[in-house]
Parts: sequence; structure tokens; C-alpha cells
Amino acid sequence: MKIVSLFSGGKDSAFALWCAQMQAWDVQALVTVIPKTSESWMFHYPAIEWTRLQSDAMDIPQVTIHSGGVKERELEDLKHGLAELMRTVEIDGLVSGAVSSEYQRTRLDNLCEELGLRSFAPLWHKDQEQLVKEQLDAGFEIIITSCNAMGLDAKWLGKKLDASDLRRLIQLKNKYGFNIAFEGGEAETFVLWAPMFKRRLKVVHATSNWRGDSGFLKIDDMSLV
Repeated sequence: MKIVSLFSGGKDSAFALWCAQMQAWDVQALVTVIPKTSESWMFHYPAIEWTRLQSDAMDIPQVTIHSGGVKERELEDLKHGLAELMRTVEIDGLVSGAVSSEYQRTRLDNLCEELGLRSFAPLWHKDQEQLVKEQLDAGFEIIITSCNAMGLDAKWLGKKLDASDLRRLIQLKNKYGFNIAFEGGEAETFVLWAPMFKRRLKVVHATSNWRGDSGFLKIDDMSLV
């Protein structure tokens, strides 16, 4: 099975990619959509420019698709980018890290059907607490790059998640009712290390930007170790 993986640099897209590799699927490329605005309904925004180092760390080529980030039209941007890629690379399917968002899953399934591709979402409807635990147990090093939900304050920005953080997140989820896998945009993440990485990423310099009840981590410099 020759696939491309929709890759944002966050924990779920990286874990979905790893699941595909565990199936011995042939990953032809990472497909990263770079939205012009943080208001994108479909695609990851914080730290997206550093996915190129993750691509280097995994030794998997990356294809970037720029999008205006306009609702619905951003799917057309992805469709055109995939169609262009399919002219030069043989692809059987698209892997995504969708967990529970019907909005995302339905649109990706429809897009793949139009292009004659199979759509794979290996994390679909997994128990979200168990999913994050599996990611940590597998050795994924995950930092939080944005917080947008009540209960997640500025102290979470840049934090590298561990088992104790997961327990605290479960407590906060039970109190405030947010999605613990963050698929609703409650927070965004970035992976510094995973089992398929050949080198580790290191944040050299970053700045926290907090305003009101939300904020993001601006990574100014990052390196491969």
C-alpha cells in the first residue's frame, strides 16, 4: 500500500503516520498544508513551519501546500495539491490523524473519493484518554504549542507532556469539559521525538504569547540533535 500522510507536526498526525508504518505501508511523502491564518477550520497552524525538520528527522520527503485558510475552500487547496502530486507519484491512499471530528473526517473521505484514493484514519473513534496514553507510552515527546480552552493556562505552553500531565489533563477535562485529545482546537501540539524519528528535535528558543484566556508558543529557533 503506497500512501501519503496528512502531516501537521502534532501528536495525532504523527501517531497516525506511525500506525501506517506499523502496517508496513510505503509512505511516499508527508503532505503538509500551511494555512495563511490561524483561523483554519481544517489544518494545524502553530509551529507548522518546523515540520520540515520533522521530515528531515524521519527521512521522509515533504510536500507543502499553501492555503488561504478559508473555510471549505481550504479543502480545494488540498485537493489541487494532491492531484498535482499524483501526476508524479503513485499513491493508493491518504492517512490522516482524525479522531472524532465528523467535519474533518467526512470532508477528507469525500476528497479522497473524488481523487480515487482510499482514506485511512487509524485513530478514528479511539478512546481519547487511552490514545494520549498510548502516544506517551510509545515514547512520543509532545509539547503544547497553543492553548485555547478554559482550564489550560499559560503554564501549559511549551510543556513536554508526561504521565503526570495526562492525569492533570484528565482532571481538568472532567472539570471544564474540553476534548482531551485537543481535536476541537482546545490546544495544539508538536512532536519532538517519536519511534520513527532518526534524530530528535530541540527547541533552541521560543516565546510565549498570551492574551486574555488563550495563547500560543512562537518557536523562533529549532535544531536537529
